[in-house]
Amino acid sequence: MGAARLWVVVGAFVGVAIARSLQVGIPFRDPDGAVLVNRVAMTVAVFVGLVVVDGLVRTGRTRTVGGVWSTIRERWTSARISLAWAALLAYHVTYFSYRNLKSWDVLNEPRDAMLTRWDHWLFLGHSPAVLLHDALGHDTAAVVLSAWYQAFGTVVVLAFPAAVVLANRVRDALVGIAAFVWVWILGTACYYLIPSLGPFHSDPGDFAGLTQTGIQATQARYLEQRDHLLAHPSAPDAFAQISAFASLHVGVTATVLGLAWWHRRRRTTALLAVFLAGTMLATVYLGWHFAVDVPAGLAIAALAWWLAPRTIGVRGRPPTRAATTARGSNRPRTT
Repeated sequence: MGAARLWVVVGAFVGVAIARSLQVGIPFRDPDGAVLVNRVAMTVAVFVGLVVVDGLVRTGRTRTVGGVWSTIRERWTSARISLAWAALLAYHVTYFSYRNLKSWDVLNEPRDAMLTRWDHWLFLGHSPAVLLHDALGHDTAAVVLSAWYQAFGTVVVLAFPAAVVLANRVRDALVGIAAFVWVWILGTACYYLIPSLGPFHSDPGDFAGLTQTGIQATQARYLEQRDHLLAHPSAPDAFAQISAFASLHVGVTATVLGLAWWHRRRRTTALLAVFLAGTMLATVYLGWHFAVDVPAGLAIAALAWWLAPRTIGVRGRPPTRAATTARGSNRPRTT
């Protein structure tokens, strides 16, 4: 039932994407298989790796190949595998639709000037990025925060398969994927609500003094992609991937943090909170996002986690391990 509800949401989002495709006259695209083919293959690899790790942990101290394999077979029934991949495919279909909708968003008129005014009003006439540059410097901080920001891709690639593999209850696996589905959907809505490119484009002088890292090359490539799509929308390789409001680096990272919180993993939650704080700092420092994009990203994650359990029909977080053990010990013994 929960998987069916999830697919209803995904189906509605795909319908929106199809309508937008017809409106702009541009078909769905996946240049070089980067979104579907490569990511699905990567998900399969991560999924298998996590299943093995999970089997090792659940087997206990006395581990043999046969014992681990027995644990895996017992846990991963055909029904569980079917539900797991129904959820993972729902994620990929959502992400594929998101990437295409994001690409077509560049056809809208950017409103970076308005976001710049908001930032300057909040920071008493100053650019928040320049304030960060002055406080942290232009060299070491640029290198560290660039690496921090780029770690996002690895975190996401690991997080959504982990949401499925490491959940004790299938329903919680579905809740985790639903949260990811919703954060991409809500992020897309924000892109269309306030189309924008980011401070690195609207105020390039604010970032000219930063030490050169791979970030500047990526930003230049994204602008070239946008220009190519605007000039040649019918070209098969015309595909853009730049939007600022809201920050989905922040939104998705906060969603991953919510996943750890949902499963009551305190240490992981604390670690991800640190990673989120660094991501929030990096995204403004490097010029990817306006300062106002950050709380918008946090709001998206919060709303995604409010919607996710309601979408699946789950009322609360899974019980603690101690509570589960206590319930098991209170069950009447059979002879």
